[in-house]
Amino acid sequence: MKKTLLIFVFVIVANIPRTQALTKNKITLEINKDSLRIAELDQFWAELSRTVREGDFEGYAATYHEDAVVVMASRKNKTSIPISKALAGWKQGFLDTKSGKNKSDVVFRFSQRIGDDTTAHETGIFVYTSSDSNGENAVQYRVHFEMLFVKRNGKWLGVMEYQKSYATEEEWNALKN
Repeated sequence: MKKTLLIFVFVIVANIPRTQALTKNKITLEINKDSLRIAELDQFWAELSRTVREGDFEGYAATYHEDAVVVMASRKNKTSIPISKALAGWKQGFLDTKSGKNKSDVVFRFSQRIGDDTTAHETGIFVYTSSDSNGENAVQYRVHFEMLFVKRNGKWLGVMEYQKSYATEEEWNALKN
């Protein structure tokens, strides 16, 4: 009995490093999946910013799923509308930017980024700025937001944009990387 117990203990002790190595590899794989998703979504946000800056309405619209919903709770009149209706309201701003009549930009910072291979939910603050072509009559909005995504055919698409409330400059600065 003592001999059997000794062999059993030896087998367990001998396999501890192997078990730790397998566990370590699994953790690394999960971190790499998160890193890949975040890198892909960083590209999404960079593209979204580019479309706003350049007035690329079609490019901007292409970042959303056709059935996406926009929830605007930061405004006096809170509303939830289909992306098609939101885009119709935003289109003139894109056209004015594209023609050079306006200058526009949007920048994002994040407080939470979660998801898996085909879904994601990101929370943060965006700062949208717009002015006339001379930089006059500038407006700036800092807004707490959430965005829900699905990945279809290798492309991330927004399915829900929730503009929660206005953010302060201090809240914005707290999200610096």
